[in-house]
Amino acid sequence: MTAKIVYGGFWVRLLASLLDSIILAAVIAPILFCAYGFDPVKLLAGNMNSWANFALTWVFPCIAVILFWHYKSATPGKMIFDLVIVDANTLSKPTNKQLIIRYFAYFVSTIPFCLGFLWIAFDKRKQGWHDKIAKTVVIIKPC
Repeated sequence: MTAKIVYGGFWVRLLASLLDSIILAAVIAPILFCAYGFDPVKLLAGNMNSWANFALTWVFPCIAVILFWHYKSATPGKMIFDLVIVDANTLSKPTNKQLIIRYFAYFVSTIPFCLGFLWIAFDKRKQGWHDKIAKTVVIIKPC
């Protein structure tokens, strides 16, 4: 007897994403404050070396998220809700290629007013555009 697949819906995935953003900010913010000080004008203007700023705000999150997906099949926010990312066809662990595609496909989901994420609410398999592009689904981890 196989367990019924339960897809991670819009609201739980949104909450998981918000938690992930808070966790990332908790890691990155102290470094930014050390670099910029507590001056909001300097912080917004980005006085830090451009390569360091780019690495901290773009490269680090990319690597962290993909590594979590690779080793845990989820980010910390998803883990809190027992959600895992799996291959849409086999329901097994996605390939590294799929994970990298999925990450960069987030931009596709974001650019048109976040419609690619909103799509999760209406899709029968609860796939966002990034999931469809990478051929992944988010499911509740089977017991």
